[in-house]
Amino acid sequence: MIAAALAAAGHLSQLPQGQQGLQLPHVDWATIAPEGIFFAGGLLMLIAGVFLRRRAPRGLWSAATVAIALIALWPTFHLWHQVHHGGARTAIADAIVIDGFSIFIYVVIISVVVMAALLADAYLRRENLDGAEYYVLMLFSASGGMLMASANDLIVVFLGLEVLSIALYTLAGFQQRREGSQEAAIKYFVLGAFSSAFFLYGIALVYGSTGSTNLGVIAEFLRINSLTNGLLLAGFALLIVGLGFKVAAVPFHMWTPDVYEGSPTPATAFMAAAAKAAGFAALLRIFVSTFALYRLDWQPIIWALAALSLVVGSVLAVVQTDVKRMLAYSSIAHAGYVLVGLETATARGVAGSLFYLFAYAFMIIGSFAIVTLVSGRGDEEHSLESFRGLSTRRPVLALVFTILLLAQTGVPLTSGFLAKFYVISAAVEGGDYALAILAMVAAVIAAFFYLRLIIVMYMSTPSEEGEEAPAAAPAIPIPFGAGLSLAIAAGFTLVVGFLPEAVISFARHATLLRL
Repeated sequence: MIAAALAAAGHLSQLPQGQQGLQLPHVDWATIAPEGIFFAGGLLMLIAGVFLRRRAPRGLWSAATVAIALIALWPTFHLWHQVHHGGARTAIADAIVIDGFSIFIYVVIISVVVMAALLADAYLRRENLDGAEYYVLMLFSASGGMLMASANDLIVVFLGLEVLSIALYTLAGFQQRREGSQEAAIKYFVLGAFSSAFFLYGIALVYGSTGSTNLGVIAEFLRINSLTNGLLLAGFALLIVGLGFKVAAVPFHMWTPDVYEGSPTPATAFMAAAAKAAGFAALLRIFVSTFALYRLDWQPIIWALAALSLVVGSVLAVVQTDVKRMLAYSSIAHAGYVLVGLETATARGVAGSLFYLFAYAFMIIGSFAIVTLVSGRGDEEHSLESFRGLSTRRPVLALVFTILLLAQTGVPLTSGFLAKFYVISAAVEGGDYALAILAMVAAVIAAFFYLRLIIVMYMSTPSEEGEEAPAAAPAIPIPFGAGLSLAIAAGFTLVVGFLPEAVISFARHATLLRL
């Protein structure tokens, strides 16, 4: 189904005027194998769930999701080998492009699916929600994100965006017994529908200006023809609005705190990492690659979005007393850092943004994994008080959370420090000194609320008021899947902090765009 839609989109964007009928081009299945495996695996899991609903072994669906994600790595590595030796290529009537950029995002999303599936296993059993449906939605959403990363046509970007989003709307409301989850789903759906409408209108305006929705055709058209009318610029603005919602950039961020707080915490972790990676993949490819010649027109808009996201995300996170809302505003600030790399419109800036997305994915899923474990049955305990004395009750959890928070702060010898350094140095290299200074100031402000949470875990105990001794504090079990997810997140954060060259090199090779 996805292949047919891709072929139709790619063919329609190049259909000569007056031609009747629709002749679908050849589908190169190898080029869409990673997202195809996710989609087909989700369908098979959905069918299996119908027959094994009450007889499924414990942990089957989580293990199957991890297996599907790891299987998708094989064609991903095969495509990387082809790109590394033969260069980027397009397929399915030029609707899909396979290059280092798309493969990098593939790896990010596959990593997110593995960690999110491990985290969700025990949570779903704890909340009596265990079943295949959650994992099916996650796989479908991930396939949409991967489709956005490899899209070479605005219609295909929209198709991937909707596949990604519709599954996320359902995941946000998956815990139906909680009013907060239902409210999060409704808010996300309504505002997401508006953002999709803006994006689709932007596609229409770009098509009206250039005569095509294919990104390669548009780039070539703009290289030959210099457009000065406002139609194309309006299309730029609407595309930014639609994708700015997905990456939670200010002023399109209003949904983020409520949706992050109300959604099931493992779903929040997946949403924060996968949706942001897919949204930025589309932003980077569309603007840095296709509209590079018009960067003087869209760079001021991205500059403003980056500055607002850095300031608003950091300042509002300071006043939060709910950890999930604090991480939500923190994610807005992190989006600002990625936008700093995008605003430079250079190969170094794009590589910095990609590195930041990879590092952020591990940091944010690990952080929400801690919140999942501490929140307890019902997924209600997210306040700072819930983390008071965590070092006494679960010193390992407190230590891992400290590592992840320090990485988000930007402490040296962590992946977070290198990510911030990379995008800020790209801004300095590009002459954007004001934005670079603002990013460093935002990092200082963010340090306050990260360090405050660390102090609460280590410097306070549940017995401060004399009401309850630490030994009487509720136990926090660490299931195997969640523990493994945490180990992966913390291990990646520390190893990349000490030995970053492999990931940095991967990010540099992922900038095979039309720069």
